[in-house]
Formats: sequence, C-alpha cells, structure tokens
Amino acid sequence: MENNSTAFVQQEVIYQAGSPLRSPGVLVRTIARDLVASRELAWRLFVRNINARYRQTALGYFWAIFPPLATTAIWLFLTRQNVVTIESGSVPYPVFLVTGTVLWQIFADAIQIPIRVITQSKQMLAKINFPREALVITAFGESLFNFGIRLGILIVAYLILGFTPAVSVPMAFIGVFAVICLGLAIGLLLSPFALLYEDVANGLTLFIQMWMYATPVIYAPKSTGLMGWVNTVNPISPVLCQTRDWVLTGEWTYFASSTLVFAGTLFFIAVGFVIYRVALPRAIERLSS
Repeated sequence: MENNSTAFVQQEVIYQAGSPLRSPGVLVRTIARDLVASRELAWRLFVRNINARYRQTALGYFWAIFPPLATTAIWLFLTRQNVVTIESGSVPYPVFLVTGTVLWQIFADAIQIPIRVITQSKQMLAKINFPREALVITAFGESLFNFGIRLGILIVAYLILGFTPAVSVPMAFIGVFAVICLGLAIGLLLSPFALLYEDVANGLTLFIQMWMYATPVIYAPKSTGLMGWVNTVNPISPVLCQTRDWVLTGEWTYFASSTLVFAGTLFFIAVGFVIYRVALPRAIERLSS
C-alpha cells in the first residue's frame, strides 16, 4: 500500500543585521516579491474597509460625493452673485468648476487614504507579520473606488448641464491615473511619520485645503504674476489641467509638463516604497515600546 504524503514547501527567510539599505538589490527584490504576494490580502482588506466605512454611517455613500458637490455649489453661488469673477474660457463655468473639483478631490483622497489605512492598522501591524505592501495596494484600490463614484457625479452633472465631453476624453483616464499616483506618492512618503505623529494627519487636512487655492481648480491657470509662478511650480497643476482639458476641450497644452511630473511621480513612488519598507518597522517598534 502506497503511503501518500503532502509536500509542504517552506520559503526560507534570511534576516540580516543592519539597515536593509546596505543591500539595495535584495531590498528591491523583497519589495517586488511582497507586492505580488500581498494581492489577495490587499483585496480582503479593501472589501473590509469599504464595508466598514459605509456601514457605520447613516448617509453611506453620500459622504463620498458630498465634498466636490459642496465646493462646486459654494463657488457657483459666489460667481452667480458676482462676489468673484472667474474666467473659464469657452467652457461654461459650472462644467469647468465641477470637473476641477472632482479631479482635486480624487487627488486629495489619494494623499489621505494611505495615511488613513496605515494608521487604522496600527494594532495589526504591531501584532501580525504580513506583507506591509498590502496596505499600499489597499489604499490604491480605495482611491480607484472613490474615483468610480465621482465619475458617476461627473456623468450626471454633464447630463444635467447638457455638456458633451471632447473626443479626447478617453485620454483623461490616463490623466486620472497620474493624479492618483501623485497623491499616493505623497501619502506613501508621509505614512511612516503619520503612524507616529497624529499631527501629520491633522496638519495635512489644513494643508490640502490651502493647496487647493494654489492650484487652478476653481479658476483657469495663470501665466503671469505671483499666481502664474505658483501654478508653474505646483506639481499637480499641469496634471490636473491637462486631464481637465482632455475632458472639456481636447487641448494638449500641458502634456509635456504633465508627462515630466508623472515621470517624477514614478520615481518618488519607488523612493516612497523604500522609505516605507525601511521606516515602518522602526515606527512599529516605537509604537510597541
């Protein structure tokens, strides 16, 4: 009688003393391996977070669509009452405004979601050994989920306003991806510090509100004066403007500068993963002490 046996393959894990930065090749391979290995866990965390977020609120998904609608309503009221005068070119201002505020909210979410996901997982990080990259993938998934909700807002708004997007609108999905990646890069770089200091998350909320006014979200981009300089050095400006133009006018004015920003974004995402990988264990150690 044959003796059937099940073979178990154990992965050998080698722990090295000292900083992981001493072996950058090993560090990069480890990050890439854990990104692939954490896909299923990231999906489970994503489903759990979405269900928990909207199950515990009376208004549910309303909170996902309220911020851009509120911003749009306020500035539309101010312009209609002639409190402020804002030029939007050939595009009706309500269309220009709702598109810009939705894109900005996507960017703001992409910054804040990684910080929220990681800080809410403090207990799990301290007690369970799992690929930490799963939290980053979860944050990316939540950003895409929020984008899907806000895409529905835009479609309804365009139908109500009778606006037909430009033929280049499919390119806007690439722009949205760049917007999300830029936000995630910033959130990823800040996450280890936010895990230790709540001041980071609290201050970031105020900073994002101020940052919006330095970005051509509710107004057309400036080319002269102090605001022209601010719009030029602001990294999100060309990406947001080009994405909005792909939707509204079909122009490619900011394509070169937005491509340059996206290339820098990919670099900072890579740097962010390294910092995240190196700094997070030390942050967890300080939390546990």
